[in-house]
Order: sequence, then C-alpha cells, then structure tokens
Amino acid sequence: MQRLNFTLDDNTVELLERLAEKYYSGNKSLTVRAALESLAAHAGHEGWVITGYTPVVIAEESACHTCGETHDKGEVLYRPVFERGASSKALPKIPAENWLDCSHCVEQATS
Repeated sequence: MQRLNFTLDDNTVELLERLAEKYYSGNKSLTVRAALESLAAHAGHEGWVITGYTPVVIAEESACHTCGETHDKGEVLYRPVFERGASSKALPKIPAENWLDCSHCVEQATS
C-alpha cells in the first residue's frame, strides 16, 4: 500500500464522499479504484485484445471481417485469439459474430 498526496477541488471531494458512502461503505480508496478501472475500460485501454490467430479452412464462402473481401470454400482465413489485456485497440467484450480475417489483414494487424 502506498500513500499518495494530491489536492481535489471541493466538488470532487463531495462527489467522492457521496459515491463512497453509496457504493463502497465509505471506503474512498475503493471508490477511486473503481473510478479508475471504469475510466480505463471506457477509454478503450482495457478489455479483450487479439493475441494471435488460428488458421481455419473455410467450409463455405466467407468474407474477411476487417476488409470485407470474400473468399471461396477451401481457402484459409484466420480466427483471432482473444485474451484479457490492455491496448488502445481493446474491445469491451468478445465479439459474438464469426470473426475471420484474411492473411493480408492479419499481416497488417501484426506489423
């Protein structure tokens, strides 16, 4: 645990106190932590990030998720592997749709 000293204006102090009482039994540290986690998530820096790709031989004509180019049955596209992480490209949740990318888009995403 580390003590930090910083100055807050009166309105911010009142807001912190109200939120701490309402949601965190008066614990201002937990309130600030929750606010920072929420800010990070909403700013797109924390969530689901692509950490790799798995090749998939497609069973029917499919389109690349990123560029939209169509590909024929039997071609190889790439399914992203998602993990929790931090990035400016992080997604708040794993996409529900079938996500396949072509080799060109995968190369651009990983370079």
